[in-house]
Amino acid sequence: MNTRVSGLMPAQAASALLLLVMGGIHVYLVLFAGFGGLLGTLFVLNGIGGLVLAVAILVARRGFLALVSVASLLFLGGTLLGLLLALTPAGLFGIHESIATELVPTTLVVESIGVVVLAITSWLAVRAARA
Repeated sequence: MNTRVSGLMPAQAASALLLLVMGGIHVYLVLFAGFGGLLGTLFVLNGIGGLVLAVAILVARRGFLALVSVASLLFLGGTLLGLLLALTPAGLFGIHESIATELVPTTLVVESIGVVVLAITSWLAVRAARA
């Protein structure tokens, strides 16, 4: 697979960066904004998952890259969906969030862009694996 021709390497780098930023935001909220309990635990796990997937996106090759990028897309999409559900009046698992909460608008932007970039990366990786 020639990743330079297909544009896959820049997509991998952008995907990894967005996964790291998303995970970093969640870890920051635990360490510096006082998020604790179940939500804090989930945020730490999210940070670890973002780091692991970012590294995997950078080092994966061929068919494994397609798997990792789709898994990363689902992970980031699920994180975004969780935040969107927490912003609704019904909340998510008893957790209610506000758009005014620290880093919520930033997180919405980062995760939305991340979903788009990871969708492109996944498409390119699947296409490259079939070539």
